[in-house]
Amino acid sequence: MSERNGTVVCPGSYDPVTNGHLDIITRTARVFERVVVGVVNNPIRKDKTLFTAEERKGFIETATAELPNVEVQIFANLLVEFARENGARAIVKGMRAISDFEYEFEMAQLNRKLDPGIESMYVIASPHYSFLSSTGVKEMATFGGDVGDLVPAPVAAALAERLGDR
Repeated sequence: MSERNGTVVCPGSYDPVTNGHLDIITRTARVFERVVVGVVNNPIRKDKTLFTAEERKGFIETATAELPNVEVQIFANLLVEFARENGARAIVKGMRAISDFEYEFEMAQLNRKLDPGIESMYVIASPHYSFLSSTGVKEMATFGGDVGDLVPAPVAAALAERLGDR
């Protein structure tokens, strides 16, 4: 693909960012001119995050430093408002399995109601990341499992430090 068009947002809690997330971000960056990774400040679906929004942003910035068209921002408003603020034409999210579909379908419809001009697009997870979730990584790390091949090295170190005493 020789032409990249427009701005998109890739939202998520990224608590923590995984290699699966980075695969979606990298693949999206090949297609679009500008990719804004939106780190949700206080996710509704989670009681409390392990890492602060600033820490999560830093992990993603470090991991995507070689992607010049990727930037990371923290947001705490409606996703479509965040997309509008960044001039995004679309919201891009990863889809791992059919179990993701129901939730994502509902969110896409709600976002379309809020702003029909912003498309929802989905990138199917690469097969070797289709099982990978931030929750699963945190559970593995809590019980001393090796997550070094599932997350960037700084994230693995931070998980060991934060969860090592549990």
